[in-house]
Order: sequence, then structure tokens, then C-alpha cells
Amino acid sequence: MRARPISRDVLVEELTERISGRPPDGWVRVAVDGAPAARPEVLADDLVAPLRLRGRPVLRVSAGDYLRPASLRLEHGRTDPDVFYEDWLDVRALRREVLEPLEAGGSGQVLPKLWDSGIDRAFRLPYQELPPGGVLLLDGTLLLGQGLAFEVSVHVWLSAGALRRGTPERESWRLPAYERYEREALPQEAADVVVRADHPDRLAVLVT
Repeated sequence: MRARPISRDVLVEELTERISGRPPDGWVRVAVDGAPAARPEVLADDLVAPLRLRGRPVLRVSAGDYLRPASLRLEHGRTDPDVFYEDWLDVRALRREVLEPLEAGGSGQVLPKLWDSGIDRAFRLPYQELPPGGVLLLDGTLLLGQGLAFEVSVHVWLSAGALRRGTPERESWRLPAYERYEREALPQEAADVVVRADHPDRLAVLVT
């Protein structure tokens, strides 16, 4: 892949055009994927206003609000990278409550948050209706290669060195999981758009 330098403003504009160019009579499910050090949630947030300016209703959801309860997530310890990779995200709930309602013929009723992992209990929020033509912006880590359906997927990529530097020491045990993700899920191949973000002020889009 070659790297095409891009400013954040232009990146947001290009992604907005790609997303808003989807058929207006159906929902658009967008994944903004990346390790926490890549801050995929910031890019997802940046897309909200320009999409709404183009007449697209937007609903923001974070995969971090769809983790499994601690009794399941931490059953085999708190620092096992393989368990983190395989079992932390409640994939079935995310599919059921967020993605499947936005399939063709779906209800459009999305549960924006399921589980508060900080206090380990359900949020108990009401469902939100996203009208046809609306955009779901889902940020998170390890989202690709899970069998989750997206119309547009963005992978915010960090080199191994940048990922290591950007990961807090208390979370360094997760680094093997991110390496496994790159090796097994191949997010650079799976994503529609790959953004290299080693330097937040010097972004690049990776092009084949």
C-alpha cells in the first residue's frame, strides 16, 4: 500500500461524501475501527455534523457500551489478551440490538447503549429510532472480522511502535491482541478506507 497524505478536514469531507453517497432510502451502518490509542471515537464524532448538514440523520454508538458483563468477560482473568480478543465484545447483542434493525426491512429501532462496564450493570436506556436514510456511526476496536455487517468501514491504523507508545502501561497486556487482530482479521484488507494515524496531525490514507 502507498500512503496518500491527507488533512483531518479533508479526510472528514471525503468520508462524509462516501457515506452520504449511499442510497438515501436505506440505512448506512458505518464502522470506525481502531485500537483505543488511534482514537476512532474522535473520527466518528467528527463525521456527525457534516453528515447532518447533508440531511442524513445520525446515531452514534460505541462498541465499548456493548461489552459482556464482568462475570463473563473476566472469567479467565483480567489480563488475558486472547480472551480480550475473543470474548470481551458482545457481538451477538451488538448485531441484534444495533445492526440487524438497520437491515433492509428492519425496524430502525436501535439500543444506543447496553452495558456500563464501569459499574457492571445495564444502562436501561430506551430504544432510539433512526429513520430510513439515517447513518449509524459505530466506533470501537476489533470490530472487523467478526461477521458484523457494515455498508462503510474505516480502519484507523497505527504502526506497532505508535501503538505501543500510545497504549497506557496498564493496558499494555492488550498489545498481543491487537497484533493478532492485524494478523488474523486483516483489517487493512477488510476495511473500505484505511487511515494511518501514527501522527494525529499528519494523517494518510493507505491506497493499494
